[in-house]
Amino acid sequence: MKNRIKITFFIFASIFIIDQIIKYGFANFDWDVEGPIMSLQLAYNYGVAFSMFSFLAEYLKFIQLALVLAGTIYLYKNKDVFYEYYIPVGLLYAGGLSNILDRFTYGGVVDYLYWHYGFEFAIFNLADVIIDLAVVIIIYKQIKDSKKVNQEKEENGKNL
Repeated sequence: MKNRIKITFFIFASIFIIDQIIKYGFANFDWDVEGPIMSLQLAYNYGVAFSMFSFLAEYLKFIQLALVLAGTIYLYKNKDVFYEYYIPVGLLYAGGLSNILDRFTYGGVVDYLYWHYGFEFAIFNLADVIIDLAVVIIIYKQIKDSKKVNQEKEENGKNL
């Protein structure tokens, strides 16, 4: 139990710190690099994914903090969910809180990874990738658990 909390905190702290160091570098130094497939290019996102809801730029940091607080309360009241998903929880909190800190520090989320080979893609950052990874892990675990439950139902049905 305590090991899972330690692992979650380690995942959170290491990813959060690495992401913030990279963002600080892009925001304060000229780290832009043009590449043939992908470029490193500073951009600020005042909305959420693909700049949606940018008209809420001034309020998004508070809305997102409220969502994190609601998620924390939910996990506190449903500890079994936390213990089942402690790794993606650490990833989600690291990426999410790092992007929220950007809103307070820089006025918007610091993005810097720009894919432009074959098609133009949105500019994103490490925290965004980490959040996506957490969602993929959650979906994978859900599918795996669903298949296991269905298999157990089938086996129980055959035994009757």
